Amino acid sequence: MTDTPDITPAPDEAGPERAAVSRRRLLGAVGAGAAVAGAALGAGGAVLAHHDSGSSGADAAGSGPQTVAFRGVHQAGIATPSQDRLCFATFDVGPGATAADLRELLKTWTAAAEAMTLGNPVPGNPGDLYTPPEDTGEAAGLQPGNLTITIGYGPTLFDRRFGLAGRRPSGLVKLPHLPKDNLDPANSDGDLCVQACADDPQVAFHAVRNLRRLAFGTLVPRWMELGFGRTSSTTPQQATPRNLMGFKDGTRNIDGTDAALMGAHVWIGDEEPQRWARGGSYLVSRKIRMLMEQWDRDRLGDQQDVFGRFKSTGAPLTGKAEFDTPDFHAKSGGQYVIPADAHIRLAAHENNNGLRILRRGYSYTDGIDPETGDLMGGLFFIAFMKSPQQFITLQTALGQHDALNEYIQHIGSGLFAVPPGLAAGQDWGTQLFG
Repeated sequence: MTDTPDITPAPDEAGPERAAVSRRRLLGAVGAGAAVAGAALGAGGAVLAHHDSGSSGADAAGSGPQTVAFRGVHQAGIATPSQDRLCFATFDVGPGATAADLRELLKTWTAAAEAMTLGNPVPGNPGDLYTPPEDTGEAAGLQPGNLTITIGYGPTLFDRRFGLAGRRPSGLVKLPHLPKDNLDPANSDGDLCVQACADDPQVAFHAVRNLRRLAFGTLVPRWMELGFGRTSSTTPQQATPRNLMGFKDGTRNIDGTDAALMGAHVWIGDEEPQRWARGGSYLVSRKIRMLMEQWDRDRLGDQQDVFGRFKSTGAPLTGKAEFDTPDFHAKSGGQYVIPADAHIRLAAHENNNGLRILRRGYSYTDGIDPETGDLMGGLFFIAFMKSPQQFITLQTALGQHDALNEYIQHIGSGLFAVPPGLAAGQDWGTQLFG
């Protein structure tokens, strides 16, 4: 869309024993992330500098190592310059799985994720003809594609099953019903989420596929979405992309390299009682279907009024260039030039007491509705923030007043606590369980 929130009216199986054997083979590679990194360098890979809120390792030119540092103060895949492709999946912990199983799996996932972001296969015992390969192999020979793997935890993980109730981040509760919600449980929620972003769709899918394979016997897949065509820019160096409605999307998004803005709006700080979650963020996902046939029959003038921007240039209706500051007071003939129900007006931080979120959305398609022949696709909205209340406040306003509501439906939703980055030698299991 055109603003911080989104086009959305939102501020936009294998048995456990065999699975355990495979996971144990990885444990030696996890204890020290440096061992994995060292092996990668020896094989011609490259590890970029320490990842934090003000820097990312993505190679903007598309050449060179094409790797993003896995370890750092914050997880990669948040402030990182947005890659072109997404594979997002959620999981539930399976019946009978224990806290020890989950902790071991998260340790295994750490080693596998770090290896894959370096462009290496999942660590294991290659060449053993009597067991399944440790890596599924479809990314062999491909560049790492600036792959980032970001993990998050849903509210349900902190129930009484695994002894984590006392470690639940303070803002991690199921999102309330919001205006215009028409949510499908099959596209919502989950105990854990994985966001894999890369410049190659096969690399992103490979990452989620292998984490899912390693989780046999512990996690059960809940839902997955493939995204193409990023709909936001997280650094000024990236051109603003267009969404499937043809409008530039995310012109006024937070700059991921701006440490002050990220600290004020995105990173969980000292206000959080759970120390282990500080430096992390909250991830909100929303699957938003666009009613494209309706939109495609609407006149250009109305489309521009819905967004509050010119379709050709992305400029606000009160300006000439994309990055001109909108003038929300300008009138013509007694009417606001940017209509009162325009998306850009309702989503603007100037009109929401300075409230902002960091967007990392993607377009998606689910094919064609067999009953109507309509295209089934739209926006897979992802946003990061230091408190879920930021999204709730924006979405409440947009859901009630946004002219865009005539052309979209919110059909999926999720909220996850994204932990901070990992230090050398640390793994996700130890970080979560303490």
